[in-house]
Amino acid sequence: MFAALRAEVLTCLRRLLPELPEEALTRVTVEPPRDAAHGDMSTNAAMVVAKIAKVAPPKLAAELSAALLELPMVAEAAPAGPGFVNLRLAESFLLGQLPVVLRAGEAYGDGASGAGVKINVEYVSANPTGPMHVGHCRGAVVGDALANLLGKAGYAVTKEYYINDAGAQVQALGYAAYWRYLEALGTTLTEEEYAEAVPGGLQYRGDYLVPVGAALKETFGDSLAPGAKPAEASLWLTTVREFTVAAMMESIREDLAALGVAQDVFISEAQLVKDGVADRAIAELSAKGLVYEGVLEPPKGKLPEDWEPRPQTLFASTKFGDDVDRPLRKSDGSNTYFANDIGNHADKIARGMQQLVQVWGADHGGYVKRMQAATRALSDGAVPLDVLLCQIVKVMKGGEPVRMSKRAGTYITLRDLIDEVGRDAVRFTMLTRKSDAQMDFDLDRVVEQSRENPVFYVQYAHARCRSVLRQAGEPAPAELAGEEAALATLQDAAELALLRRLIAWPRTVEAAAAAREPHRIAFYLGDLASDFHILWNRGREDATLRFIQAEAPEATRARLALVAATAIVIRSGLAVMGVAPVEEMR
Repeated sequence: MFAALRAEVLTCLRRLLPELPEEALTRVTVEPPRDAAHGDMSTNAAMVVAKIAKVAPPKLAAELSAALLELPMVAEAAPAGPGFVNLRLAESFLLGQLPVVLRAGEAYGDGASGAGVKINVEYVSANPTGPMHVGHCRGAVVGDALANLLGKAGYAVTKEYYINDAGAQVQALGYAAYWRYLEALGTTLTEEEYAEAVPGGLQYRGDYLVPVGAALKETFGDSLAPGAKPAEASLWLTTVREFTVAAMMESIREDLAALGVAQDVFISEAQLVKDGVADRAIAELSAKGLVYEGVLEPPKGKLPEDWEPRPQTLFASTKFGDDVDRPLRKSDGSNTYFANDIGNHADKIARGMQQLVQVWGADHGGYVKRMQAATRALSDGAVPLDVLLCQIVKVMKGGEPVRMSKRAGTYITLRDLIDEVGRDAVRFTMLTRKSDAQMDFDLDRVVEQSRENPVFYVQYAHARCRSVLRQAGEPAPAELAGEEAALATLQDAAELALLRRLIAWPRTVEAAAAAREPHRIAFYLGDLASDFHILWNRGREDATLRFIQAEAPEATRARLALVAATAIVIRSGLAVMGVAPVEEMR
């Protein structure tokens, strides 16, 4: 609808200013006004082209308003401010959109702004060192909903999980799993004695590794530790590490499935390293003159004890907006974590991805610039990388922080959360704040049946819609879409407010996808539910506004069309969020 009116605005401008160059029109927008009292739409057209056209913005805004008033879809057009034009749509045009919703069904809102662009959304990507926790949960929901949103906006989306299965953390995991294996064999070694013998100590002590130790015993017997005594690490570490990572990834996949997340691709860091992807990417950057041997300036503030001004292999990331150039090799000649990450992004580009979006924890904020620099360098600026940072989630109950999980040892697991309140409540609630805002996840609030609980409030609106339609005998949306003559009976302000909200759905999808902000869908559904509940309550106060009236068949059909369209758009929005609609509230 907004795109259609923008096309009309451009047509009017071309007629009013025939000498105006086409490039002057690129900044023209048609958007909802900041204040709904100003109308249904607002355009900046007069303000952005006036200087090029050498016309005073207010004068051009007045001329454009007069031209737009000639359109049958426009009821009011008035200049405002420094060159805006505010528009109010004709009620006949608004009512004509209701059959469009009904005929499209849940595909209403599907857009073409993505234009089939191949976009890779990488999210979760947790180290496979333990069960998924609440922090991972937020990133998983945000990433999954964003991928769904981009798909609805017309992008060709690949959902990806990058497995960080190389480096020190998985080495530590191998040692921890080996301890559980020794326990399963009945070792006489104490945990503290083993921890003292392990490089870096025993880092992962949660009970979740107990079944892994048992599985190692079942698979290998005592061959990795004859007589329940530790063997030389070189004889078992690789085997135990790979076995444990596989077990952890199976558990993570199960956790993701419980959350309703199913990624298309799982990429192993260790496999990319083995295949030489990072080395080839670094060679490619070197061929572009972007890799050199140099000495970095000391970091600002207090120097780390292990810092030394040594020559290093560096990527010239400052040429692409980073603060400093970045090391690619450690002192032992192996790749830095950043170098392996360059390989990850090079792999995505090689697979034909045209845009990259990644969801990271807020603690990775300092890593954004260097990764964006590397991606620009690898793709010669052709492939943008957007990063969404997710702040921490504090789980509360009874006004107090919830105790940590015994199974995980140090944190609240995703399964704990799902078992407590259910998948849909978890997903919806995680999207009620922008990802970079901190969140208190109140276990009491998300299960209470009140307006203060957005999960309940939206689900209740859908359940009420379905109750009305069942009472009416389940009329088919296509049948209701044919009742265009009856729609003129929709005249109450609450009915028209609900209709205006419904037909803003495609614009909401497009804008949320462009901004990479899936939380906007939760906000929209909350507003839509509010509009519907207001209308429901108006019917309780005024019998002439009830949805079903035996003595007013035309008004009944029109209102049933409005109710059916509301249910359709709620389901469409919930599908983006990965939340199942409910048929009735119990």
